[in-house]
Amino acid sequence: MMIEIRFPDGAVRSFEAGVTGRDVAEGLSKSLAKKAVLVRLDGELYDLDRPIDRSAKLEILTRDHPDALEVIRHDASHVLAEAVQELFPGTQVTIGPAIEDGFYYDFARPEPFSLEDLARIEAKMAEIVDRNEKIVREVWSREDAIAHFTAMGETYKAEIIADLPAGEEISVYAQGRWKDLCRGPHLPSTGAVGKAFKLTKLAGAYWRGDAKNAQLQRIYGTAWATPADLEAYLTRLEEAEKRDHRRIGKAQDLFHIQEEGRGMVFWHPKGWTLYRVVEDYMRRQLDAAGYVEVKTPQVLDRSFWEKSGHWEKYRPNMFVCETEEDEVLSLKPMNCPGHVQIFNFGQRSYRDLPLRMAEFGACHRYEPSGSLHGLMRVRGFTQDDAHIFCREDQIEEETERFVRLTRRIHADLGMTAEHVALATRPDVRAGSDAFWDKAEATLLSASRKAGVEPVIAEGDGAFYAPKLDFIVKDAIGRTWTCGTLQLDYVLPERLGAEYVAADGSKQRPVMLHRAILGSFERFLGILIENYAGAFPMWLSPVQVVVATITSDADAYGQSVAARLRQAGLRVETDFRNEKINYKVREHSLAKIPTIAVIGRREAELGQVALRRLGSNEQTLLSVEEACVLLQRQATPPDLES
Repeated sequence: MMIEIRFPDGAVRSFEAGVTGRDVAEGLSKSLAKKAVLVRLDGELYDLDRPIDRSAKLEILTRDHPDALEVIRHDASHVLAEAVQELFPGTQVTIGPAIEDGFYYDFARPEPFSLEDLARIEAKMAEIVDRNEKIVREVWSREDAIAHFTAMGETYKAEIIADLPAGEEISVYAQGRWKDLCRGPHLPSTGAVGKAFKLTKLAGAYWRGDAKNAQLQRIYGTAWATPADLEAYLTRLEEAEKRDHRRIGKAQDLFHIQEEGRGMVFWHPKGWTLYRVVEDYMRRQLDAAGYVEVKTPQVLDRSFWEKSGHWEKYRPNMFVCETEEDEVLSLKPMNCPGHVQIFNFGQRSYRDLPLRMAEFGACHRYEPSGSLHGLMRVRGFTQDDAHIFCREDQIEEETERFVRLTRRIHADLGMTAEHVALATRPDVRAGSDAFWDKAEATLLSASRKAGVEPVIAEGDGAFYAPKLDFIVKDAIGRTWTCGTLQLDYVLPERLGAEYVAADGSKQRPVMLHRAILGSFERFLGILIENYAGAFPMWLSPVQVVVATITSDADAYGQSVAARLRQAGLRVETDFRNEKINYKVREHSLAKIPTIAVIGRREAELGQVALRRLGSNEQTLLSVEEACVLLQRQATPPDLES
């Protein structure tokens, strides 16, 4: 039987069914065949040596193709597992996927791995790469696969196979003599993985992510296409470690989290100052953009969450309590249903739309303790949440306004815009194709009017409508999703939201869920790491420290500090009996933007010597000149004239 293979350039060639990607590559070019590691068949990655039994569009991928990187990482996880089982016989393997920037594998072993073990495992992995073991895909029957892994003592693998849906093909990859259950695809051999990998850390994990199951040991690693890429990543990792918001938060006395309040933030005075500065800035932006601010209850009855649909979907992540009156209540996990209640209070007219309703809403969601991470993943958080109730013909204009507002705010807060993603229809969705065509076209058109060309994220939309996600880049090149806009036709219907149209009929509004920061906690964590704690003057919790050289200048220093505070600056004083160089070094390490140095001479002349963070230079000014200069430099970007 002959099949037709279509190439990216439009060319079509006929081959016998069962031809492999390697065969096709050799027919095109011997040099291409040597470099090929994978093929893309009708958009799906395939092993290079897997038989092709149908006509399809085919693209041949070499190892340096961006889409090969995830497979390199997946193969590295298999090499890791083989290395561990060679070094530590009796260890069971479970799962080992590729993840962002790397891979991991979970192992069942009575004895704990140590950090010293990682070096031994890395060396064994390099040996397996040098062995260049051929990787071969085999299809087994369910019974044979279960029997094989059970006989080896691999009870976890046998359980995985037994739980696979009936009729699903069971593929096993042989890597030399070592075998693992896997869907694939994989590279042709372990040699293709290369040696640009490094094991990075150990962690605990529960079997299938359930705390009721056995605890496993997880080994994390990173893998890249080239040693240069690995080195660049490790450098970024080292820089990220220095910028870790938890470390800076402790050093600068911004916040802490303790065992008795897992996932809950204790904001210290300086951290809360930073929080309030950002909140005040956001409130000014929302006021200027025509939003009204509201406040909704923290606790609502179960029946309300059932009606909104959240009880069914989010119940495992909701904090629930019961009263002596047999009430079942829940802390709100999100603000949107409460906003619909405000919209529903009284009669709304088409003239009232769009209604932009904002809330700095405190929410609580249960997150497993193992997933909590400083400010980045918490259980109690505040969203910079807003919902725009509008007519369908207003969606495009409101989206355009939001895109412009979001880009401006991110820029003011020091984040570089990377791209905006348009998440399109998922496979499982509500609504007709005509609805999705219209909704996606509206978001695309609005983004373009705002000067943004979205990157299409196929299939990533919510089940009820497409959305826009705003991706920003920080100072060391990491990307973060900060900001989203989602169309919602479902919640207004579930909660009975309606307005009176121009013709007197009752109509449902469209609800635009939107956030710019996401949550204050996570965004402030990102902000701390972006600036490495060295905030611009307007954001810094302490903007000026008045430090005296001699005690003779203390009284004058007090008057200078009072005048700077009067000018609206956040000021601390340092009149300790320490040498000025010690004080300057200490406040520089604390990332204070400006130190006002005062000695006997400055006191006599009515001056201050300003010293900037990162500079050894001093500027001598009168107190009034210093006030004017510092006041201007501390002005938030939205208030600059």
